[in-house]
Amino acid sequence: MAVNTSYAGRVYPPGEVYQVSAEKIREFAESTANTHPAHTDPSAARALGYPDVVAPPTFAVVIAQRAEGVYIQDPDAGIDFSRVVHADERFTHHRPIVAGDTLTPTLFVDSVTERGPLAMVTTRVELSDDDGAPVASVVSTLAVRGQDA
Repeated sequence: MAVNTSYAGRVYPPGEVYQVSAEKIREFAESTANTHPAHTDPSAARALGYPDVVAPPTFAVVIAQRAEGVYIQDPDAGIDFSRVVHADERFTHHRPIVAGDTLTPTLFVDSVTERGPLAMVTTRVELSDDDGAPVASVVSTLAVRGQDA
């Protein structure tokens, strides 16, 4: 099955709420070799003006990929994840993500374009806080190889 281009423009309902904890931030910082103390030491983060440990900028991808899973796992979307190559990832932050945040993702399928044996899929996940205020946007582009590629 080819990637279903009719999914372009689809907006999914808000996804599962994500509770940001100091432990999750620490694990992510360690896994990406980010050694800044503001990611693991509340005192260091507070000295910089944050209420608690602050997440590295790319931490938002953890939440975004969970939200994207709803689309990728939909059999009607036609995405064979074994044929996916990650092409691009962009982050826009409206404010830092800190321990204690409760974030809600909303997934948008911005485009699905066929280019020869490839389908280029661009998704956007908007993260908002408890008050509905924007926190971050994560835009991902996936190249999905066709069966003959």
